[in-house]
Parts: sequence; structure tokens; C-alpha cells
Amino acid sequence: MTKDEVLLLDCWASPYCLRVKIALNEKGIEYERREEDLFGGKSELLLRSNPLHQKVPVLLHHGKPLSESAIIVDYIDRTWPSPPLLPSSAYDIAQARFWADFIDQKVFDAGKNIWTSRGEALEVAKTDFIEILKKLEELALADKEYFGGDTFGYVDILAIALTSWFYAYEKFGGFKVEEHCPKLSAWIKRCNKRDTIARVIPDPERIYEFVGMLRKMHGIE
Repeated sequence: MTKDEVLLLDCWASPYCLRVKIALNEKGIEYERREEDLFGGKSELLLRSNPLHQKVPVLLHHGKPLSESAIIVDYIDRTWPSPPLLPSSAYDIAQARFWADFIDQKVFDAGKNIWTSRGEALEVAKTDFIEILKKLEELALADKEYFGGDTFGYVDILAIALTSWFYAYEKFGGFKVEEHCPKLSAWIKRCNKRDTIARVIPDPERIYEFVGMLRKMHGIE
């Protein structure tokens, strides 16, 4: 597999792009990465490859574009089946997709409510965010090493990428995830020690600065 066959249209700060990078790293796939300027002008390749949403990530494999991070990760797992990211049994796959859907519907938007809010609304946003994480911790992770059991996999990839913004949420919200969700916090630390994640996850301080810029753009600061 050569880099020319796998191209990722990327944004360094995007947790959704991070999902794709982690999945490719887990599979040992070499790829070319092109940074998109999402504020100064999107590339013609991005607009052509994802005309409906015009968003990253976009993965081009042999020139064929794929959009939406969870779909891309699933494609990567099917195209390069070893090591597998999804479990083998139909029931366990269904469970993984259930929690993947929960994560995609809840976590990032709840985090956004923290950095876009002030005063009483911020307190509500923090409570809601922590309650979502507690449900993940208690019902999905429980006492397991990873969401799928002993092996790092599909749900872990989707979830760990979103945690790259948690430091910013904590700073703007004035709380610590570890104080409310110790098992989830331990899982985050465990995942971040993996080389496949450590070499692509952005610096939390840099994300914090990026979110600060977004706050100014939204007129919050």
C-alpha cells in the first residue's frame, strides 16, 4: 500500500479527522494527509469530494471519496481486516454500533454547549455533559479495559478522538472529568499511551487556544 492510494483531507483540530488517522494507524496503513483551510477557503478537491456537506474528513482511496468519520472507520476496517476493529459476533457488532451512535449524537454537541455558554446556561451544560459521560462509563465501559472488552477497537476510536477536546471543555467549564468519571478518565489515559494515538493526537493546549478563537468568532468573548 502506497501513500498515493490513500489520501486524507484533514483538519488538525478536528476530532472526526483524528478518528480516521487513528484507524489508519491501527491498521498500519500509510497515507498522505492534506490540511484543509476551513476558514480561509476550502480546496476544490474537498468541494468536489464532499459536495453535500463540504466538510472534513474525506478519505480518498484509489481516488474514490468517502465522507463521515464513523463510516470511514468502518470502511477502513472492512478494507484492511487485520487487526479487526469491530467484534466478530453479530450481537457485539450491534452493541458497538449502538454505543457509536450514542457517542455521535451526544458527546461533541454537549461539549460545544459548554464552550458556547455562560452563567446559568454553562452550569446546565456542564451537568448535561457529565451525565452523558457517566452513562458511557457505567453502561458501556463498566469495568472493562476498553469498550469492546480487552481489545482496543471501533467504539474506542470514535470516543477517544472526541476526548482531544475535553481539556478545553474543562478549562472553559471549570471542572475535571476525572473527578466525576474516574474509570473513563483511566480509559483515556490508557488509550493515549498507544503509539497509534500518541503520534497524531493534538496538543490539548493548542486545542484550548483553537476553541478560544472559535469563542471569539461566535462573539462569546
